[in-house]
Amino acid sequence: MKKRAGIQCDLEPKITAEELKERIKDYHGLVVRSRTKVTAEILDNATNLRVIGRAGTGVDNIDVERATKMGVVVMNTPGGNTITTAEHTIALMFALARNIPQADASLKRGEWERKKFEGVELTDKTLGVIGAGNIGSVVAQRALALKMNVLVYDPYISEEMADRMGVRLVTLDELLKESDFITIHVPLTQETRNLINRDTIGKMKKGVRIINCARGGIVNEADLYEAIKEGHVAGAAVDVFEQEPPPKDLPLLSLENVVVTPHLGASTQEAQTKVARAIAEQMTDYLLNGTIRNAVNVPSIAGELLEILRPYISLGEKLGSFQGQLLRGRIEEVTIEYSGDVVEYDIAPITIACIKGMLEQIMEQNINFVNAPHVAKERGIKVVEVKSSRPIDFASSITVKVRGGGQEHLVEGALFGKADPRIVKIDKFFLDAVPEGYLLVIHNEDRPGVIGNVGTLLGKNNINIARLHLGREAVGAEAVSVWNIDTPLPEELLQKLTELPYIISAVMVKL
Repeated sequence: MKKRAGIQCDLEPKITAEELKERIKDYHGLVVRSRTKVTAEILDNATNLRVIGRAGTGVDNIDVERATKMGVVVMNTPGGNTITTAEHTIALMFALARNIPQADASLKRGEWERKKFEGVELTDKTLGVIGAGNIGSVVAQRALALKMNVLVYDPYISEEMADRMGVRLVTLDELLKESDFITIHVPLTQETRNLINRDTIGKMKKGVRIINCARGGIVNEADLYEAIKEGHVAGAAVDVFEQEPPPKDLPLLSLENVVVTPHLGASTQEAQTKVARAIAEQMTDYLLNGTIRNAVNVPSIAGELLEILRPYISLGEKLGSFQGQLLRGRIEEVTIEYSGDVVEYDIAPITIACIKGMLEQIMEQNINFVNAPHVAKERGIKVVEVKSSRPIDFASSITVKVRGGGQEHLVEGALFGKADPRIVKIDKFFLDAVPEGYLLVIHNEDRPGVIGNVGTLLGKNNINIARLHLGREAVGAEAVSVWNIDTPLPEELLQKLTELPYIISAVMVKL
């Protein structure tokens, strides 16, 4: 047991899945590497868990969907393994080109077969890099230094970025057709699973060599085996497998022109120390300060940015909560419009706060900043973000429009000063209401005596009025009033309010 920064830590490098399932209920944080599988079964027992840290890049050993539903932050260390994995890729490319492992094994058996292990040069060869993210871009740099021609397929980078890297941006088909070596650096997703298969291999030039230090499952192992046996692929270097460790009878392991390593891409002393320290710092920062970095299931918020966004996040959550209590029936669509200075920032955390505030009012399950978007999607609620350039009377404003069940409601909020929230519009009515505590929201016909009748009824029932905010469409038309009161209204008193003359509706809201 170790305790630093006020956090108690237990180191259990050999814990079994059953032991973890039994003990996980006692922990707020869990750190894993690639060996430990954080399954739905384990997570179902993690009643106090707030964060899972993956000391490394890939999180396919974690049930992220289940963690998200439970409101658990999942974070990784995407930059920690960059250099070491890129270097391993280059090492495997050399080993593949020069038959180094095979020659080593042959010589140690007492053989001297120079002709058998004749290789190929890398200089002037064409390397195809699938995925030019952190690792892929470093591999490309190293390959350029080796005087290779580098092609990149990555739909998320621009021509300008490719030019700055000194590589040629191409389509996947062009890369497959022109490359002498192909290396893969993309995550395992539904789109990339079996990306390298019989069909894509068929588009490659004969004699191509394939390297995979990314994730097992991206390359179809059976199709690669057949292509090597048939002579279309000259060889492969594989560090990752669909099943790890792979079965001993995996056909790919029987081929002499296949170089394999046991998922060593991130296995250097420097990388392991770097990612361990990074994930410990990230999790500590989250558990103690609420700062989120490198999360895979919630937008990352740096500590300094969090301080700037905190008033907006609070306002967004209050507006969402207000709408969740005002609207009756199923919510179909939520439109969140941002105006003013706030559009200069990353608005994703504010949007999540709006959705969280709204869903907390209509859902029995625990809703937080992690699972709110997932729950909204699961319930079929469409969420629309709009950055508006319309003129406004405030430095920044947030408008939340909610539609569902034939109804549509709008509430707009703004910050007075730097951190003083106000509700400035409800539907078509402008006003200036403080969104805190118990609010009585009344919609009525604009007639004399309405405010007096409401105040009298509240007074007779010992309900103290802290503030009163009024807004109306036009003289004698409709009006809205927001009453800040010190205690909530009993249901029977709320019913009496709706029976007063000219009252259209009365709703209690708690913010």
